[in-house]
Amino acid sequence: MRETKAFRSARKPWPFRGIRLNAVAYILVGGASSRFGSDKALAELDGRPMYLRMNDLFPPHLLKKWLIGDPRKYGDLGIECIADLWPGEGPLGGIVTALRQSETAAAAEFADFNVIVSCDMPFLTKDWIENLLTRAFKSDAQVVLPRSQHGLEPLCAVWRTDARPAIEEQFKKGTRKVTEAIANLRSEVLDETEWKRFDNAGRLFWNMNSQADYEEAKKMVEAEKKQVAWRFKYPR
Repeated sequence: MRETKAFRSARKPWPFRGIRLNAVAYILVGGASSRFGSDKALAELDGRPMYLRMNDLFPPHLLKKWLIGDPRKYGDLGIECIADLWPGEGPLGGIVTALRQSETAAAAEFADFNVIVSCDMPFLTKDWIENLLTRAFKSDAQVVLPRSQHGLEPLCAVWRTDARPAIEEQFKKGTRKVTEAIANLRSEVLDETEWKRFDNAGRLFWNMNSQADYEEAKKMVEAEKKQVAWRFKYPR
């Protein structure tokens, strides 16, 4: 591949918190949502659908942002949707689809890093995503991901594009659990000492699996808004 000026600039560190330009972002949408009962990606919190809340987390200087799902359903949402190559087969297929996309000319041929998140984690923060990316840029791991009190959190991770052959091979052999596919990669796991400072409320990796979770999330968002308004009205 011819090394263009854009290519060379993308290899340089971005000065803002170490964010570099050879990175892209993906939001996994369109899962079965059988327990949730409706489409998680379109569920609204504080007046914004979840896919937009997730999109808001990404640094502005990433090369590109995509949805992974069904373009017939999500193609008119204002963010380009890439068709999941294995619909209905779980998030691992969506991750492989994303990494394949990053190998193509559509990703400008130099997307080495991929932040991939599910659409149902309403309390992730911009600061945490930026920190996760910065850690990945400094690591030789093929996937950098957190470990919460519930275990590994592979649906909030940064993947190197060169991880694709290994996890696709596992997928085609029948592996469907993302954590099992990660076992075959060079990985770096960030424990509580790394992410706790981004999680004052203890819910950074909390996700919505059911309508009850959704209702709880709405209550937490409203309570947080009231708390912010109170602090603004009665500053210390």
